[in-house]
Formats: sequence, C-alpha cells, structure tokens
Amino acid sequence: MATGKIRIKDIAERACVSVGTVDRVLHDRPNVSKSARERVEKALEEMDYQPNVYASALAYNKDYTFVCIMPVHESEAYWDEIEEGVQTATARRRDFQVSLKIIYYERFNDATFSKATADCLSLKPDGVIVVPAKLELTSDFANKLSEQGIPFILLDSYLPDLKPLAFYGQDSFQSGYFAARMLMLIASKENEIMLMKQLQNGHVGSKQQSNRETGFRHYMVDHFPNISIIEVNLPMGGSHEEYDRILETFFAEHPQVHHCITFNSKAHLVGEFLLRTNRRNVQIMGYDMVPKNAECVRQGSISFLIAQHAYMQGYACVETLFQAIVLRKEVTPVNYMPIELLTKENIEFYRRTNIG
Repeated sequence: MATGKIRIKDIAERACVSVGTVDRVLHDRPNVSKSARERVEKALEEMDYQPNVYASALAYNKDYTFVCIMPVHESEAYWDEIEEGVQTATARRRDFQVSLKIIYYERFNDATFSKATADCLSLKPDGVIVVPAKLELTSDFANKLSEQGIPFILLDSYLPDLKPLAFYGQDSFQSGYFAARMLMLIASKENEIMLMKQLQNGHVGSKQQSNRETGFRHYMVDHFPNISIIEVNLPMGGSHEEYDRILETFFAEHPQVHHCITFNSKAHLVGEFLLRTNRRNVQIMGYDMVPKNAECVRQGSISFLIAQHAYMQGYACVETLFQAIVLRKEVTPVNYMPIELLTKENIEFYRRTNIG
C-alpha cells in the first residue's frame, strides 16, 4: 500500500483497535494499553507508515520561541545578512507558531554578553542560536542551556567541546589558507603585503578572524617565508578621516606595497580610500559580499572577495532548530559553508541563497 494512501482508519482496522487509539499512539499520548500499543506499532511497521510530520506539528498547536544572541552591528555588514536570514526563516515557519527574539551584545564587552544570556534564559526558549563570545562565558552559557535541556546552535565559531546541536560557519583555518594561496597567484613577486586589521584592546573582533589569519600565516610560512606581512590597524569605531590619515601615512611609508588582505568584512574601508586617491596599483583581498565591498569589486579596488553565505547561515540555523525541535528530526551537526571566490567577472552571478 502506498504511504500517501494510508489512513488512520486503515491502521485501526489492521490493528483491531479504534481510530482514537491509533491517534493516541501516533502522537505518543497516554491511556493506551500495552497490548493495543503493540498491535498498532506492528501494523505501522507492516504497512510502512510514514507520518506527515508537518501536519502533526500543526495539529499539536504549540508555541515555539527561538532566541538568537549576536553582536550589535551596523547596517550593510556581515551580521546584517545573518539577521535577515534568521528573520526570513522565522517568517516562513510562522504557521507553526514559531517566533524569534534577537538579543544583542557588544563585542569586547563581557557584561553585555552575560546580560544577553541571562535575558535569554529568562525567556525559557525552546532553542537558541548563539554567536560565541569569550570561551569561558560561552561555555558557562552552554552548560546552563544543557542543564535545562535547551538545544543550541553555534554560529560563526565552532566549539565542539560545548556539544551544540549544530554548527554553521566556514572552516576558518582552511579559509585563511585558501585566501593566501589565491592571493599569491598575483602577489608572488612582492616583498611586502599589507594586512589590515581592526583591533580593540589588541584583539580582533572574532575567533573566526583569528583562525583565518592563522591559516593565512601557515601558508605564507610554508610557501613564501621571505614576504613581509605588515599590519595596519584601523581602530573599531574610528572616523573615515582617521582611517584616511592612517592609510595615507602607511602607503607613503611603504610605496612598494601593492597588495592588501583583511579577514573581516571591511575591505571597503581600504578599497574606497584607494578609489578616492586614485591608487590603481594596489589590490585588496577581503571577505563577505556586503554591498560596499561588492561595489569596490566592480570599481576594481578589490580583486577578490571570499563569500561565506551569511544569509544562508542565519536562515539554516532557524530551519535546523525547526527541524529538530518542532518536527523532531535528526539534523546534521557540523555544517561548513562553501569557500567561494568572487571577482569582478563573476560577482553579478553570485547568489547569496538557494533556499527560502
């Protein structure tokens, strides 16, 4: 018998029980005798019955609250794409009474992360998406979630010891290694390469950026140990005038630098400077298909962008919580995003999503 034609009435007749008994077994409800449950389960197996999990979830009529904890951010940034993805996925599942609360914290501000996690726990959510902060803070939060039986997804940085339900993000080390290899296709004859960072209290904004740099430096040590990597810090929260002064000084002091790389989504800070000052002999490799970066690629000041599908990451995190919690399906625990290289020639064909 084809699965789509199996009715509860058919199962009841085969198991010699009432339709109500079959319904209680299918939804794991009480007040079913052991013998009746066994007859129904045997009938289900013999008939190869596959339940309509979507219909069952709708019939259950339960409200689900998901929480996403992420850094506060400006518009047209990597995190903006993440946020759009989680919002779109939530809207798609609105018929299942799924709602989403986004709670922000400030990078480099431990107190704001602690408050965000406390606010999250007070909501008693059904599932959580979290962008990790410091390891000890994230670990403490993960332990509290586990103690309360709340599944959580790690976004951006993979910390397997915390035992998340799933992870979404790039393999950061491999991404940095790949970036170095691609850059050296056009910069192998150089003596110096500029590495643009944005530091606060001596630290970059995420573990992901740090791991990318580690991968990059591993490749350079192995293959181009004689090329100097010169760091330039454009401090977080600085003005464009301040950035211009720093960059003007740098290029005046290093006239032989023709290539720049950065591991955050702000390559456009250098790209726009190059366009304003008509420095056509300097090329940049950066990350993330945000609008300002894309425009610099079109204008020619950024040669390469590595895309990491931020929108898809956000979307997939909510969808994974939905599949695991609402539909009670198994999900893939580790989900590395593709490492895609965008150039002026293919950037218009890039699609940030193939879902939704």
